[in-house]
Amino acid sequence: MKTIQIPGLDRGVSQLIMGSDYFNLRNTEKVHEMLDAYFEVGGNTIDTAHIYSGGESEQAIGRWMAERGNRDQVVIFTKGAHHDSKGPRVTREAIDSDLAVSLERLRTDYIDLYALHRDNPEVPVGPIVEALNRHIEKGTIRAVGGSNWTTRRLQEANEYAAAHGLTGFSFSSPNLSLAKANEPFWAGCVSADEETLDWHEANRFPLLSWSSQARGFFTGRFGPEDRSNADLVRVFYSDDNWERLRRAEQLGKDKGLSTIQIALAYVLNQPFPACALIGPQNTAELNSSVEGARVTLTPDEIRWLDLRDRG
Repeated sequence: MKTIQIPGLDRGVSQLIMGSDYFNLRNTEKVHEMLDAYFEVGGNTIDTAHIYSGGESEQAIGRWMAERGNRDQVVIFTKGAHHDSKGPRVTREAIDSDLAVSLERLRTDYIDLYALHRDNPEVPVGPIVEALNRHIEKGTIRAVGGSNWTTRRLQEANEYAAAHGLTGFSFSSPNLSLAKANEPFWAGCVSADEETLDWHEANRFPLLSWSSQARGFFTGRFGPEDRSNADLVRVFYSDDNWERLRRAEQLGKDKGLSTIQIALAYVLNQPFPACALIGPQNTAELNSSVEGARVTLTPDEIRWLDLRDRG
């Protein structure tokens, strides 16, 4: 499986990143089955978060790594400082607390990729960068990033880091998919628009995309008249996205691929380092994603799929 390089890590990050938001301690057999299968096809990076399954996602991954004895082969990507019912939590105290809990759950003494799960634009970037650097210096974090951070805030953070001799953000994790979001999935979420893509290209900045396959929009199960999935309707139903779907179907037929494989290839063939978080529920879905990750799309095909070329 292809990998990308992220500053701060001594190994590549597989372009397909295994999602774990459905992992818990009641389905450990399935967790182990899917993680074993993922590593067998060449994957090496697992996405999780402090809040996933009330913490059980991290615990399930930690249990799997302990049983397999393979922590040194795994790139762990976890996230903290998500807001709660009281509001934003992007503070030094929340970072310290969430990271300590994640380390314990994962049964490890370091995190390869650590991202702040949300941002609070009202908080200056300086104290945030300094709080993260304390953990980089201790070795508990190898590389830091922002999940659902705007490129403006990422730029501010990295300018502050450069001016103060600190380590800046090495990656970003917004939503990026061929289908463009009409509005955020949840409060504080960020989806990549054309300006975001241009910034990542100009800076060669790695992007790790969540909901990279648009939550099933490209599976063929949905159409303009089917409004059974309220969230999908709210976020992805639009004339432009139906045209993107049509073009992905057409290109897939030309290449002997499924529509959803073309949609995945769109994310992975961006003109900057990109990975896709995937959430296969079985080995057939995993193998479909692996095939999609092998597809090469030309810049002209990318532009055509994304309606930058209306011809």
